[in-house]
Amino acid sequence: MEKMITTYSMWKMFRNCRKACEWRYFQELVPLEKERSLAFGSIIHQCLELWHKTRRLDEVLSHIDRAYVNRIANEREKSDWHLARAMMRAYAQRYPDEKFEVVHLEQKFSGPIINPETGAESRTFVLAGKVDGIVKLDNAYYLLEHKTASQIDAGYLDRLWTDFQICLYSWYVEKYLGYKISGIIYNVLAKAKLKQSQGESEAEFEERRNELIAKSKSGTSSAKRKMPETDEEFQVRLAEKYSDPQMFHREILYISRDKFLELQGELWELSQAMLEARRRKAFYMNTDYCFMYNRPCAYYALCSSGGNPNLIENMYEKKAPHEELSEANINTQEAPIF
Repeated sequence: MEKMITTYSMWKMFRNCRKACEWRYFQELVPLEKERSLAFGSIIHQCLELWHKTRRLDEVLSHIDRAYVNRIANEREKSDWHLARAMMRAYAQRYPDEKFEVVHLEQKFSGPIINPETGAESRTFVLAGKVDGIVKLDNAYYLLEHKTASQIDAGYLDRLWTDFQICLYSWYVEKYLGYKISGIIYNVLAKAKLKQSQGESEAEFEERRNELIAKSKSGTSSAKRKMPETDEEFQVRLAEKYSDPQMFHREILYISRDKFLELQGELWELSQAMLEARRRKAFYMNTDYCFMYNRPCAYYALCSSGGNPNLIENMYEKKAPHEELSEANINTQEAPIF
């Protein structure tokens, strides 16, 4: 029997909420509207892959243009387009050269899930994944892990050591690709919170002007209407923000070899729990996870409605699991000109 391919994303979801895992990986349902932060992060990962592969900023910016083809009509796309361009321009200036040598980018791997006590392989599951990069620094190999963050502070950096995924991937890369991994280079890019000014409408200007006149001793006002900020003006403001060195951060975490055995044990236990859940058809909800990130889980509407077929038809679509393993390589053709 062919073994089931699993990924870290699947095991993380199963650990957090078994019902959400069932909706995604067994019912194969995904929301029609992709979460904005995830979509933006995917674009930046593609840009970083292209930059580290070619070191050509023009190709990176063209890729961003292609990713947001509806930016003229769609304000959300336009906002993300501005942010992506400013972020990557500044990144290229901050890291024009690297101390490390790139060995692989977007490298896939796969291997069995192993019981660390007996060495036996799971007869049901294998683990597959993809790392952002494998690099060589001072004759040692590291995984390169890209992160986009709303804020790079001490709290964010302190949480990096809890990254179950990248430590687990280090073991699989070492075991099945043959690179002894000394640690992880976290490459963190902050997302600027600036917004493009929309200016004032005629009505808003008249209201503000009348208020100023009422407060003026002369009964007049020289106020002028605030006009919308142009794309060029907004890019200048973003560039000034990204000139702050704290908008980027590199952190190296070294791996404890003892951690590998611990992570194998955790993954094995998850695989046994998954077998039991499948056997009993018992994928329970974890209601503590419904609003874990101050927003509803992607499957909240589905769970709260008891799996309403109308919601499935209108809010979700069928997609095969593990999209991250089957994403096509980035396109480097010229972008259309608008």
